[in-house]
Amino acid sequence: MPKLAYLGPEGTFCEAALRILAPDAERLPCANVSAALDAARGGEADGAVVPLENSVEGAITVTLDELAWGEPLLISAELLLPVEFSLLVRPGIGLPQIKRVYTHPAAITQCRNYLARELPDAVVVAAPSTAAAALEVSMPGSPYDAAIGPAIAGEHYGLFELAARMGDRDDTVTRFVRVSRPGPLPEPTGADRTSLVAFLRDDHPGALLEMLSEFAVRGVNLTRIESRPTGDGIGRYFFHFDAEGHVGDARVGEALSGLRRLSDDVRFLGSYPRADRVSPQLKSGVADPDFAEAAGWLARIRTGQA
Repeated sequence: MPKLAYLGPEGTFCEAALRILAPDAERLPCANVSAALDAARGGEADGAVVPLENSVEGAITVTLDELAWGEPLLISAELLLPVEFSLLVRPGIGLPQIKRVYTHPAAITQCRNYLARELPDAVVVAAPSTAAAALEVSMPGSPYDAAIGPAIAGEHYGLFELAARMGDRDDTVTRFVRVSRPGPLPEPTGADRTSLVAFLRDDHPGALLEMLSEFAVRGVNLTRIESRPTGDGIGRYFFHFDAEGHVGDARVGEALSGLRRLSDDVRFLGSYPRADRVSPQLKSGVADPDFAEAAGWLARIRTGQA
């Protein structure tokens, strides 16, 4: 039975994602994303489940930076989890009595309109996770506090659900990924995603366009591009890419090879099945047989057979 670390404590959306991705796994709650990934790196756990991006807030930057800079880990699976927030309080507490609201920064962003409308005078306090917020409110000495989090966190920590579905949008989704130490990749399924990080060799006009062209000329569609600062000064960035396809596909493999030639460094983050099971729409000339035929044609020319 694998042991997987996750952003804890018990009752987080991350735990809910882990239960779906690996229902039989032993669960190890961690204080934050970095701690969960370190548990996977150090062997305390066999892997980890962490949030990568949200449909409203965008990228979870701590996860992006950990995957780019920390000891290498590979993504092996992903999950798109619908996110529904509840306002959790101690029994007997109503809206007029709430003085402080605890929740994760991502939830603050996604519930901004509700907070402004219903709790304009409440102090909003960032917590390491939505479940940690619920745990804080359940502790003695905080009778007029509330937490924003999943309903399951309220059930776990003995809180009452004062309001449900309080997010500003009802179609919010968070993408979670399962990561582990480097090893064999999942087999191609025909509906895969490849993730990687590329570092610019030097900053010059058209540098990003050169990177993007490596994908475009081979018919590889990018589903996400994120720039992150390197920390070496203003204007210095590296880039996260999600691409349709598996590194075992000729078009994706050649795109990564081309990107490697142009970049100071490329970190491969994994090829794995897409959660939405969407297969890429390939244009003419970019399927594996097309690359094989072209390679054969070139080989014949080089040996004087053409």
